[in-house]
Amino acid sequence: MNKDAKFAVLGGGSWATAIVKMLTNNQEKVGWYMRNTDAIEHIKTQKHNPNYLTSVEFKTEQLDLSNDINKAVNNADVLIFAIPSAFLVGELEKLTVSLKDKIIFSAIKGIVPESGLIVGEHFHNVYEIPFDHIGVITGPCHAEEVAMERLSYLTIACADTEKAKLIANNLSSNYIKTNISKDIIGTEYAAMLKNIYAIAAGIAHGLGYGDNFQSVLMSNAIREMKRYTKRIHNLDRNINKSAYLGDLLVTGYSIFSRNRMFGNMIGKGYTVKSAQMEMSMIAEGYYAAKSAYNIKENFTKKVKTPIIDAVYKVLYENKNPKKVFLDLTDKLD
Repeated sequence: MNKDAKFAVLGGGSWATAIVKMLTNNQEKVGWYMRNTDAIEHIKTQKHNPNYLTSVEFKTEQLDLSNDINKAVNNADVLIFAIPSAFLVGELEKLTVSLKDKIIFSAIKGIVPESGLIVGEHFHNVYEIPFDHIGVITGPCHAEEVAMERLSYLTIACADTEKAKLIANNLSSNYIKTNISKDIIGTEYAAMLKNIYAIAAGIAHGLGYGDNFQSVLMSNAIREMKRYTKRIHNLDRNINKSAYLGDLLVTGYSIFSRNRMFGNMIGKGYTVKSAQMEMSMIAEGYYAAKSAYNIKENFTKKVKTPIIDAVYKVLYENKNPKKVFLDLTDKLD
């Protein structure tokens, strides 16, 4: 893979902003696509994203900003998607240029609702992108701490190790350390599942459960994740590594976790709709809960997933969170 490859980030949110910041440490020019033309003009004049990570100041001469997705895709060799999964299909429908020769990395922690697939599988199945041209960027890493340049770790997963190294080298800095993995399916499903478990942690907190219960919940969550990912893609993976357990813990416990925040509001009595309206950012776990539940319901061999089941009941069957979590406490150990 050409070390002089051109990069473009697609998305205007906090994670997209953080990735652009990381890339500008290593690239002279970074393409950046976002729909919001007002935000683009603000960045050009004020040097920061007006809506997300406003403390991050960019050198605008390093940015090739555009609200034209075809221009951004056409000008880049490597595309990093950081568009929320619920909006991905709508954005891709605008494409008139081909993705065939592009290297595609997903920084999206969710399932594409229209296809029921993780993002990598969606690009492979719908756009016929070979799996060795597809990769995943996972944590444990919150965009807010990247903005503050606090030491953070990323896992870069791709079937092609050289492509994973290329991405890792371009995201690395004195405050970003990177690890390489070939478990593209497992890391992407883990990144999706941990958002569901973070919602569960938030609901529990909102209901008044304490740290003792949270520790049991997270302990059960990592074992549930192991069962689920093993059934999806039976690989000899170490579930205790940072891409799995580490990402789960930071998303379940951090004050920056939007999924935990969303769950906390549900636990405190907000309706799903009102909690979504209150939040300025997307809680990917909301969409992931439905997809993960539906996928596992179609497994030929059932997998025990009491936490996913509980979150699904609260979010999609309008069940009482207090009663659902009381029932859940008898299913954990």
